[in-house]
Amino acid sequence: VAFLLAQGVHFNKEGRGYVLRRILRRALRHGYLMGLKEAFLYKVVGVVCEQFSNTHAYLKESKEMVMKECFEEEERFLETLESGMELFNLSLTHLNENKIFDGKIAFKLYDTFGFPLDLTNDMLRSHGACVDMQGFENCMQEQVKRSKASWKGKQNNADFSAILNAYAPNEFVGYETTECLAKVLGFFDSDFKEITDANPNQEVWVLLEKTPFYAEGGGAIGDRGTLFKDNEEAAIVLDTKNFFGLNFSLLEIKKALKKGDQVIAQVSDERLEIAKHHSATHLLQSALREVLGSHVSQAGSLVESKRLRFDFSHAKALNDEELEKVEDLVNAQIFKHLNSHVEHMPLNQAKDKGALALFGEKYAENVRVVSFKEASIELCGGIHVENTGLIGGFRIVKESGVSSGVRRIEAVCGKAFYQLAKEENKELKNAKTLLKNNDVIAGINKLKESVKNSQKAPVSMDLPIEKIHGVNLVVGVVEQGDIKEMIDRLKSKHERLLAMVFKKENERITLACGVKNAPIKANVWANEVAQI
Repeated sequence: VAFLLAQGVHFNKEGRGYVLRRILRRALRHGYLMGLKEAFLYKVVGVVCEQFSNTHAYLKESKEMVMKECFEEEERFLETLESGMELFNLSLTHLNENKIFDGKIAFKLYDTFGFPLDLTNDMLRSHGACVDMQGFENCMQEQVKRSKASWKGKQNNADFSAILNAYAPNEFVGYETTECLAKVLGFFDSDFKEITDANPNQEVWVLLEKTPFYAEGGGAIGDRGTLFKDNEEAAIVLDTKNFFGLNFSLLEIKKALKKGDQVIAQVSDERLEIAKHHSATHLLQSALREVLGSHVSQAGSLVESKRLRFDFSHAKALNDEELEKVEDLVNAQIFKHLNSHVEHMPLNQAKDKGALALFGEKYAENVRVVSFKEASIELCGGIHVENTGLIGGFRIVKESGVSSGVRRIEAVCGKAFYQLAKEENKELKNAKTLLKNNDVIAGINKLKESVKNSQKAPVSMDLPIEKIHGVNLVVGVVEQGDIKEMIDRLKSKHERLLAMVFKKENERITLACGVKNAPIKANVWANEVAQI
């Protein structure tokens, strides 16, 4: 558990994260049977981190994060463990002659109480029983069907076998160019059934013999752009994705196209902005590791033309000082105008060189390595800027938590960085105008002091008072002060009162009304006056 957490694996519902969860929950259940009703394993993993720190330095660096994430996972399971055990023990009393445990109950333990199936089976072995696997699988399949019904995408349900038999992987030339002459190999509908031609206003997928469009991957969105035929715009490229080694682009058809047509494929200008954000993401990860420690590892990312999002392993929120250091480090590398360098080499050689890789990710024997001199070196198949100076500037706009042990940073660079600065400058100018002070901080302090003083010093109420049938009538207009407070003061001063005070602020008029021991209700009086 300690090693997996320190290497960037997190408790999850699937994959290696689920294996980690199963290991911990099985151990926690044994502790529960021994009478340990509170979290305890986090202390054990802390000791492991200390004992192995001489040979595995990253364990010591990650100790705080590892213990915190382990503790939170234990707390989550302990919340449901007792209820789940009650259901399990009750169900044991209803075992049939063959000692088959109800599959529906096993699924409920899994789905509602967080009991992995192998944990339930492990508990049943001591009773000579086992789970009705068919019943469990039926429940699981029903859940999968419900999930699929709520998911609107269709390509995951498509049968690609015919396409893979008919077409070899197409050539990607997007590293070298953003425009090329390409032959249309085929068109496909939303279910990836091949069609012979494409007509205006249709949305279809296209497979080009060679393509400059980068397919969504590595956090980066797929390229958009245009297809031209006979010097005319024939289709808008809305997105690009890779399925089973084939690069498909989603098209909005403007001019009729057919299989075999020669087209000019041109990537949109937003490619450069995506590249800026992708390269900035690499610099960001290096900066985070320098500021927070080498335990930081990527847990997810999104790279678009107007923003980036980077998820990483860390136990707690970054404070303002840490965020400022990270931002400064990234900008420092941008201002150095570092050239990017791309190499292809064996995986082991890349790791020996210090290239960062995603833990648990499967890589080919030969990998693509992207580096910016000493600032960053990573295994990456994405599009990057040729020089960090092209990124322009980098700004963190938000830091937040995603899940236990995983933080998220959202940032902008390039044109989006300029646009943000422009909007903030506009807001600053508006603030100066409203405060009537070029020094915004001084203006705010002055305003706060003014409000403070106005609240301290009671406003003089020079309001006319008339007595009618023993009731004091007060109606007047003031230019400053809290009119509700004025009404309260009048009510405390007079035994019988009808009071209405108006206040004019700019072009807006507000009123406050109060009644005490008088034959009319305040809201009725106020409503009648408001209609005048």
